[in-house]
Amino acid sequence: MRFGRRPHLHLEVEVSIVHVEGVRKVFGQGDLAVEALRQVSFSVEPGELMALLGPSGSGKSTLLLCISLIQEPTSGLIMMNGQKIYDNGWTGIDVRRFRRENIGFIFQAHNLIPFLNARDNIGIALEINGIKPKAARKRALELLDYLELSHRATALPATLSGGEQQRVAIGRALANSPSIILADEPTAALDTSRGTKVMELLKRIAREQRTAVITVTHDIRMIEGFDTIYHLADGALVADVDPSASHG
Repeated sequence: MRFGRRPHLHLEVEVSIVHVEGVRKVFGQGDLAVEALRQVSFSVEPGELMALLGPSGSGKSTLLLCISLIQEPTSGLIMMNGQKIYDNGWTGIDVRRFRRENIGFIFQAHNLIPFLNARDNIGIALEINGIKPKAARKRALELLDYLELSHRATALPATLSGGEQQRVAIGRALANSPSIILADEPTAALDTSRGTKVMELLKRIAREQRTAVITVTHDIRMIEGFDTIYHLADGALVADVDPSASHG
């Protein structure tokens, strides 16, 4: 686990799954301008688990939205899988398609479609990407088996426990074999036991699938075993945080 140092950015650009350099985000103009992100730089490698900590209003969600290519930064550089996506402006790449094919999302609220069963909630992510329904169902069942949830394939979300719902949401995030998973408070709605199981699953996915996982969380207990931990304050990465320090 890395503590108290910054990645060597220019040496890692070609091998990093995610490379962010000097990213700023400013809302408003003139006297009303608010700098939500201040020269944020980091890299995430294949199979790496990165946690992002910080108080409410520190810029965590803004940073995640910029990394997910949903929100445009004000300036800086974002590279993914060796491609320049943003370089003081979008580079002309089809951002929506790139996002669908390369990034998986997991949120605090599972956002499952209530009238689709577990299998079809995963399968629909594949169909949106042009996969035929039969192949999508097969892939969805494979993922449910991987998530140890195949026995709940035909269950509707309302009949699943909170932990099961979040595992289906993880399956949906994995559907298109993304190289990056972005998780925004994925355990906040779960009790400690279920939350721990979800985080253990993310660790397993990172190691076995070589997926880069970036998790925003307020609960330091949930990130034991993560490779890299950053703290965001007033829009700036100020230091890596040693989780053992909080347990004195």
